Amino acid sequence: MATWGLEWLEGIAAVWRQPLLYYGALLALAAGWRRVKRERRDFHVRVYSPWKEWRGLWTSGWLPGAVLSAVALGVGLVVPKEVVWMVTALTVLLGLTMEARLLSAAYTLGGTLLVLAMAERGRMAVPWLRDGVEAAPVLALWLTLLLAAEGWLIIRTRTEPASPQLLKSKRGMTIGRQWVQRLWFVPVVLPMAGGSLPSLPWWPFAVGGEGHSFWLVPFLLGFSQRRHHVRPPEAARREGRLVLLLAGVVAVLATGSVWYAPLAVAAGVVAVIGREWIAFSGRRADSASPPRFARHPHGVVIVGVLPGSKAEKMGLSIGEVICKTNGVPVRTEAEFYEALQRNRAFCKLEVIGDNGEVRFVQGALYEDEHHELGLLFVRERGSLASEAVS
Repeated sequence: MATWGLEWLEGIAAVWRQPLLYYGALLALAAGWRRVKRERRDFHVRVYSPWKEWRGLWTSGWLPGAVLSAVALGVGLVVPKEVVWMVTALTVLLGLTMEARLLSAAYTLGGTLLVLAMAERGRMAVPWLRDGVEAAPVLALWLTLLLAAEGWLIIRTRTEPASPQLLKSKRGMTIGRQWVQRLWFVPVVLPMAGGSLPSLPWWPFAVGGEGHSFWLVPFLLGFSQRRHHVRPPEAARREGRLVLLLAGVVAVLATGSVWYAPLAVAAGVVAVIGREWIAFSGRRADSASPPRFARHPHGVVIVGVLPGSKAEKMGLSIGEVICKTNGVPVRTEAEFYEALQRNRAFCKLEVIGDNGEVRFVQGALYEDEHHELGLLFVRERGSLASEAVS
């Protein structure tokens, strides 16, 4: 019993030796800094804290991590330590792109399966690669579990705000879009091949010998979306459900690989292709639709609302159109604030909601609030980068 307790303590302490722990923290800080830089460029104001991504990194992955740890310990999904290092190396390389969506388990674990397959095909005489090839079915099962966790986390992002951006459309007009990027640590207790502990009798997988130990591994997952038509909650819900569906398809292949090992590689291929198709199809559908955040003939379109601002307290949200301010029709940001100045103590807005119906929003204004309602609009900017919608 003392040996088990000591191994557990050493396994938990092993998290401090995991490069992903520090790399993920630095990546989240860099992502926050990059986002704030873009917000200031487009709107001359920081919309969200630069620590937003860093805080989200640590807070959302505990529940799926606990579930996956229970599954791993109950079923005995033992992997060689070298495979963990391969996943780590691939995660670091993909993270250098600063594209959070490439940190999907489909690319990190699926890519590792493809590397192992190429190594086996090339008959590379490296002992640890041989252990990795033997563990391919287990790695395919881990791919399934982490894809399921990723889908669940993506669906949960529908309640989190997106960062507004301005850009040039293909027709040369300024439009807005919503940028969602998330990073998550999913801490999982992994049974590792090699160690002083005996394998439990019901564990079906034994890789690299009978003994094992435990490691607490912080898997790094990511997600990003840029949409100019579909609202972020709707887009996240759709993509999350598709990722869960993909996890189900991969699960069938991964389970089959327990009896027929080549299916593990097929699971990796399907995961990579399927995840890329999900991202591509979402972008294509959004690009084929008219931009929601563009100049509107009947008013000014809200592309962003500052957190904690008067506008947020009044219940205004992105995509809505303000057509009248204090009874005065407005078509530009300048006209909006000019009409707002007409009454320094009270504000009444006529707003067209997502359902196309007009509603009235009103509230008292205190000193200087007429200058700082916290609304961000689609507007022309001479210094805007000539980036086109893809």
